[in-house]
Amino acid sequence: MTSRRTMIKSLAAVAGAAALPGAIRNAFAADPMKVGYVYVSPIGDAGWTFQHDLGRKQMESALAGKVVTKYVENVAEGADAERVIREFAASGNKLIFATSFGYMNYMERVARQFPKTVFMHATGYKMGKNMGIYNARFYEGRYLCGVIAGKMTTSNVLGYVAAFPIPEVLQGINAFIRGARSVNPKAEVRVIWVNSWYDPGKEREATTTLLSQGADVVTHHTDSTAVVQAAEEKGKYAFGYHSDMSKYGPKAHLTATTHQWGGFYTRTAQSVLDGSWKPGSVWGGYKESMIELSPINPVVPKEVVAMVTGLEEKLRAGTFHPFSGPVVDQDGKERLGAGEVMADDVLGKMDYFVEGVSSRLPKR
Repeated sequence: MTSRRTMIKSLAAVAGAAALPGAIRNAFAADPMKVGYVYVSPIGDAGWTFQHDLGRKQMESALAGKVVTKYVENVAEGADAERVIREFAASGNKLIFATSFGYMNYMERVARQFPKTVFMHATGYKMGKNMGIYNARFYEGRYLCGVIAGKMTTSNVLGYVAAFPIPEVLQGINAFIRGARSVNPKAEVRVIWVNSWYDPGKEREATTTLLSQGADVVTHHTDSTAVVQAAEEKGKYAFGYHSDMSKYGPKAHLTATTHQWGGFYTRTAQSVLDGSWKPGSVWGGYKESMIELSPINPVVPKEVVAMVTGLEEKLRAGTFHPFSGPVVDQDGKERLGAGEVMADDVLGKMDYFVEGVSSRLPKR
């Protein structure tokens, strides 16, 4: 009799909850899934971290009520990163995104200790049973910017401020000069390394040096807007990176390679929610709507814009690849034969400059 009464009371409670107003009824629902983000630089209003944070907000909006997110910004690539990732996991976050290359080994270590949590690392190459990797094909946008640069330069000297000589960065530099040389065989690119993802002072100093060496178009693979600002002050052209930086150089800013993370973050979170997530590698470009160019400055001739628009259509269709052979390095060695397309695993190991880059790689 007692068990029967208990069952009846339980059924009545469930029925009563179903009849309650939405705000009260939600109290009976499962709590939203907690999702954590680790950022390498301040969010600011432009740049790498800003773009990831836009994606976080888009995901939170698309999955309203199903997820709740938190982030920690300006986390150094070292022991501090491991601490932040571990704290996210220990506090019940079921999905954690680490958005910088140098976080990889720390995330891998924590992932092994929290097997029921899903870990996603941006730009790395290590995976595990509960750890996946993701990246965007930045080099696609870089090639298009190179085409514009090749048409807009009058000195034929292009400048590039770069963080670290890792494959991701080398792909961008090489794609940029390949794009430029596809329309201007006389173009060359000079590179200055600042050995930091985010150091506005060093980025500005490097830009000033490149401009003094004759560069009249500059770009960067770093996180701040310093390069665009310096070009604006000197009356030269620049390309933003990560996000639209035109407000920092209305005259200088020709366009920017922008990264679109919102759709990916939403799909990933949904897959964790519905239990379908599996570890893997995602590398998306135009075809996956993870790369776009920001609006092109009206100073760029219409025929050049049309050329770029045509290349964008081919990238979306998968009929064009910035690293189609022949690919020759700066020492004259053929790295890819004519008619071939560079495979992803080869791109992921890129450790050389192509022809047209006048700077040398730093010795290890």
